[in-house]
Amino acid sequence: MKIVIVGGVAGGATAAARIRRLDEQAEIVVFERSGYMSYANCGLPYYIGDVITDEEELTLQTPESFFSRFRVTVKVRHEVIAIYPDRKTVTVKDLERGATFEESYDKLLLAPGARPTVPRVAGLDSDRLFTLRTVEDTLRIKQYIETSRPRSAVLAGGGFIGVELAENLRELGIEVTVVQRPRQLLTPFDPDMAAFLHAELRRYGVKLLLGRSVEGFAEAAEGVAAQLDCGETLHADMAILAMGVTPDTALAKNAGLALGIKGSILVNDKMETSVPDIYAVGDAVQVKNAVTGEDALISLAGPANKQGRIAADNICGGNSRYRGSQGSSVIKIFDLTAATTGLNESAAKKAGLAVDKIILSPMSHAGYYPGGSVMTVKVIFEKQTYRLLGAQIVGREGVDKRIDVLATAIHAGVKATDLKDLDLAYAPPYSSAKDPVNMAGFMIDNIASGTLKQWHVEELPTLLARSDVTLLDTRTRREYAMGHIEGFLNIPVDELRERLAELPVGKPVYVICQSGLRSYIATRILEGNGYTAYNFSGGFRFYATVMQDRALIQKATPCGMDQ
Repeated sequence: MKIVIVGGVAGGATAAARIRRLDEQAEIVVFERSGYMSYANCGLPYYIGDVITDEEELTLQTPESFFSRFRVTVKVRHEVIAIYPDRKTVTVKDLERGATFEESYDKLLLAPGARPTVPRVAGLDSDRLFTLRTVEDTLRIKQYIETSRPRSAVLAGGGFIGVELAENLRELGIEVTVVQRPRQLLTPFDPDMAAFLHAELRRYGVKLLLGRSVEGFAEAAEGVAAQLDCGETLHADMAILAMGVTPDTALAKNAGLALGIKGSILVNDKMETSVPDIYAVGDAVQVKNAVTGEDALISLAGPANKQGRIAADNICGGNSRYRGSQGSSVIKIFDLTAATTGLNESAAKKAGLAVDKIILSPMSHAGYYPGGSVMTVKVIFEKQTYRLLGAQIVGREGVDKRIDVLATAIHAGVKATDLKDLDLAYAPPYSSAKDPVNMAGFMIDNIASGTLKQWHVEELPTLLARSDVTLLDTRTRREYAMGHIEGFLNIPVDELRERLAELPVGKPVYVICQSGLRSYIATRILEGNGYTAYNFSGGFRFYATVMQDRALIQKATPCGMDQ
């Protein structure tokens, strides 16, 4: 059996190695149009930022090492330009020599990936304008920085690559401005959680221009001018397009394969396309969202590698199935780690689900053990059924551990209320006896039993306008004096029982504290004394971060840039 693979990075290289492990006799040929195979896309920004200093570390394999280990022929700088399913051949162009030739196959696997999304605007030919997708792109940016010593950069786009680039460029001492059309960065996160990420970027001097877009570029004196939709112009020494990616599927389209969202390749759960003996994997394919079952595009390395393995199994006569993507991801942003899995609140509502949420601020490990830090955890679940839908976490340590537990719980169908029962490892340097994931489960279980009633930040304007409620801040007098919401009465929680007479009887009480714990205790005191009480989800720390972020987005130059 002869297998031809188009694309030799994540999905393609994984599939090639798996096929060889399953079939020692198969002939396997990989065509990769770049000059590198099996390279670490996710590591590219860190090479630019001198975190990874050896260029060779970006490539996990070379054509020579791959052949030595697996006896797979890898031809880099070779682009497949046409597929002929009727005669089972592909046309290949040797990009070094310019010659073309035909290659036959018994099975064909497409792993072309995605290409950087490039808007149709003027000035794209500037030699100071870059994209980042391949090793070659990385080397061009690196060389420009080393030879031209830019002092400033504009990044058009605030997704994962854009934010990682912003961090790495800033660490090199370059002034960075990020322009993003949505009013937040990293849209897999909800705006309230993104507020913490914005704050960290601002803390390190990254300027954010949110709710705006770049409409063109022009050469400027010793630099480039990015023209914004509001009519203003940003001048910088270099600019990078980081607006996301688009499935690279012209080859599949021309061959008559069925296409899906944004021209992606349609595949079934065995990674088979609409044409017999042709499979497809990675960023180019349409998948199912594992939570909603809806069609989705999820461009991440983990799913691509899994799909490559599944396609290989089926090419070799197996019966492996792909169950869909949750979109689990994690990112470093200076001193913070941010991670997400499943649906965020916005996506869950868009999918028509009746959702609820909790927000908590646990310590990363036992409070009495030195070095702990606060995390912000948001868990999304379905009302009534308590089906776990998604989670987002921002913190300094322990974030990746908790998001992986929650991702596993979603995959396994664990109910949100059952998070309290998970038997998780504990030692003071790593966690608390009641792990943050368990704490989330306790809170959701309290909601299910009626022990906890919540209110959220989006309800505040309505509450402030009502005269039939009592607003109560249960922090200390010192905390209250350092900042509070106007209209909230301050009674510290430890004085509440003695001061109940100050609260009108018959009015529901909406309570807040710094993190949500003391205010929860206050609600139990109030409920035990005949009041109806609601606890603020997230605490004043969460409220202050969200409000400050909103204010900074509003307070701006005419274009909306942070001051």
